[in-house]
Amino acid sequence: MQKVRKVPQRQCVGCREMKNKKDLIRVVRSPEGEVSLDFKGKKPGRGAYVCPDAACLKRARKSRALERAFETAIPAEVYDQLEQQMEVGGDG
Repeated sequence: MQKVRKVPQRQCVGCREMKNKKDLIRVVRSPEGEVSLDFKGKKPGRGAYVCPDAACLKRARKSRALERAFETAIPAEVYDQLEQQMEVGGDG
């Protein structure tokens, strides 16, 4: 009998749904306080997860979910960068 590996689950800060970690994009606040998207999930720092959907990012922005997750103010231009990175989908 094969052992089934448990798939890690994370909650999207936008829609608040639990989803597979690999299906979400990690937003990370580095130890220096810089906020960016982490497509590989390897960057150091505090992470929060959001669906790869601009609507979820907008919802997270409206509810200030990332501010609460990172316990810091997030400037509007950071959200704009996150939206652009999400549209490109690369490792920016």
